[in-house]
Amino acid sequence: MGKKTNIALAIAAASAAVWAGTKAVAKPQKREDKDVLSSTRPIVLAHHGGAHLAPEHSMLAFEKAVQSGVDGFKVDVRLTKDEEIILFHDASTERLTGVSSSVKDLTLAELRELNIGENFECLEGNYPYKNEKVEVVTLRKLLETFPEKVVYIDIKDAPDTYEGSLMPSKLWRLLEELQATNRIIVSSNYSEQADRFNLYAQNRVALGAGDADITKAYTSFTSQFGHLFNPKVDVFEVPLKSNVMNFDSPKFIKFLSDLNCHVLYTGINDLVTMSRLVRSGATGIITDRPDIAETLLKKYANV
Repeated sequence: MGKKTNIALAIAAASAAVWAGTKAVAKPQKREDKDVLSSTRPIVLAHHGGAHLAPEHSMLAFEKAVQSGVDGFKVDVRLTKDEEIILFHDASTERLTGVSSSVKDLTLAELRELNIGENFECLEGNYPYKNEKVEVVTLRKLLETFPEKVVYIDIKDAPDTYEGSLMPSKLWRLLEELQATNRIIVSSNYSEQADRFNLYAQNRVALGAGDADITKAYTSFTSQFGHLFNPKVDVFEVPLKSNVMNFDSPKFIKFLSDLNCHVLYTGINDLVTMSRLVRSGATGIITDRPDIAETLLKKYANV
């Protein structure tokens, strides 16, 4: 047996010993139950209210989604110049309104002068809201208008910005004031934002995974050391695939479910995929087509 072979065997033996040692002592902590995730059937959230059917984050979209029977909405939030929390994805207003400006540089009143439906293209290829007045919506209005709906909130302002520094505390105060904490999930691509929000919430609100949380979970799942993974969030919102990470796996769902974490698949706009993911154990789906998801909702209505 050659020297290289002996070294390889020694490394393998050491790795096995480390794995066995950690397996014996590791005690992963399951996440505590959250009311918002207690449904016994799959949940459907309308992405931006159902962005393929009406201007995203508009009351038109939310109202249409409710007519389809959705459980709630997935929304993005940003802070205006006068520190109001509005539903808006981009840092710039240009894509939606045709007016080039930054959300952070405009007051709520100024933003309400813009038409967020200006560039909306419907499924037939038309622009039905061009030159109309489709206003931005505040998070307060959404929560007050639909008091029974689940709302998954994604903080878009970066933590190193003025707006981002204020958002976690302002968001918590609003949720507490409206007594909405038991129907909310809060996340951000910046995991730090969810951490900062939780300093106020103290685990009273379900937390969604940021990019770093998702990468860590997937790396743990595909490694031999998944038993060392201790999640600090309750919900993993993932696409079917992202770069080299393939989330479309019942085993991935089970890995997280065993830790009382929930998987929501986003960008799912066809009934076949929706149904397959639900059968695989997904907690639910996030879709731009709540009208298509209505069939799924009816199927599980009495579960």
